[in-house]
Amino acid sequence: MPKTDISFKRIQQLAIPAIISGIAEPVLSATDAAIVGNIKDFGIESLAAVGIVGSFLSALIWILGQTRSAISTIVAQNLGAGKLKDLQNFPAQAIYFNIALSILVLLSTYFFVEEIFKLLNAEGLILTFSVDYYNIRVWGFPLTLFTFAIFGLFRGLQNTFWPMIIASIGAALNIALDFALVYGVDDFIAPMGIKGAAWASLIAQSVMAVIAFIFLITKTEISLKLTFPLHPEIKRLVTMSLNLFVRSVALNTALILATREAANLGKEYIAAHTIAFNIWIFTAFFIDGYGAAGNILSGKLLGERNFNSLYKLTKKVNLYNLGVAFFLVVIGILLYEPLGIIFNKDEKVLLAFYSMFFMVLICLPLNSLAFTLDSIFKGLGEMGYLRNVLLGATIFGFIPVLYFSKYMEWGLVGIWAALIVWIAYRAVALMIKFKQKYIPLIDN
Repeated sequence: MPKTDISFKRIQQLAIPAIISGIAEPVLSATDAAIVGNIKDFGIESLAAVGIVGSFLSALIWILGQTRSAISTIVAQNLGAGKLKDLQNFPAQAIYFNIALSILVLLSTYFFVEEIFKLLNAEGLILTFSVDYYNIRVWGFPLTLFTFAIFGLFRGLQNTFWPMIIASIGAALNIALDFALVYGVDDFIAPMGIKGAAWASLIAQSVMAVIAFIFLITKTEISLKLTFPLHPEIKRLVTMSLNLFVRSVALNTALILATREAANLGKEYIAAHTIAFNIWIFTAFFIDGYGAAGNILSGKLLGERNFNSLYKLTKKVNLYNLGVAFFLVVIGILLYEPLGIIFNKDEKVLLAFYSMFFMVLICLPLNSLAFTLDSIFKGLGEMGYLRNVLLGATIFGFIPVLYFSKYMEWGLVGIWAALIVWIAYRAVALMIKFKQKYIPLIDN
């Protein structure tokens, strides 16, 4: 079997489609936020509701969507070791595992949604809008995890092109439906407000799931027929997923606490935080494209036991991602004011946003290091260490800074200072681990 190609060209072939497909989910959320934030009546309340629900749904998706990384890792490592045919019925079992998890979580949250959003400091009209938006959009949750599982299979097979096509179609459809359903179409569709944004996302997620299914059936030899006994790799999938589950709980605890404290400051502040968070998420997934290339290739290189190329790959993708991060910082500086106006035109909201957006820009280079190494460690199967890093970053980094800043009354700047510390902790911890464990394995 030929050695894995880690040339500039090959990394771009994987990273660029991964960037495009990776930003689909934040585009869905950001589009909802931008459209509803400009509704004539109750735009601020609608934007705040999308921010609260988006934060909670992102938490659920990121917690359970981590199975995508586990599936990709297992497939890539078996591919690198020349054992791909041994996987047999693993893909179908992994996909059904993902669907079962999503349905379980959906049912466990659906009947307590009002209580959940009250805990996030939603009240009055914001609470009503949050419940309305969630009760529609949540049904896309199983569809998203089904699509994520298929994306994991494609990535493990070293293919990011098909996920790009699927995600691009979904994002474009969501944008078109947002305008049509939220604002309405004269003499054809009545304006639906925030409910229209939820329906737009649900329809887009449904279409993505259908296309992903068609691609899986027509572009691969993988069957969705569920057969037993369980494949031996299912045990490793469950172990990896549990570690990533705990990791994601820690990750989303930080994000939800940030949203909760922003909501506690007032509706203008949660609206401003929603704008900043959507921009941050968009850039995070943009940065994560090169991380995805590192994830895909590192798993295959580990299967080959090719540690020299693993080291070279890690240096390359980190360097590329730092370049992307600094490019995004420049764009953010140049578009500092227009970015806020896209989402909302209320003077108080914009004042709050402009007073803290520089913190988002400071975070981007740290994001590039943390996310790139995070993806590479997933490819290497280091899920236990990633779990411990996120727990440490949240417990010893984010939470102390968050509540110290609250005591000092630093407002949104304090919330984002806590997020910067949180990201920096992760980046440093992963760099230390890679240096200690993988550098010594390089052939001299």
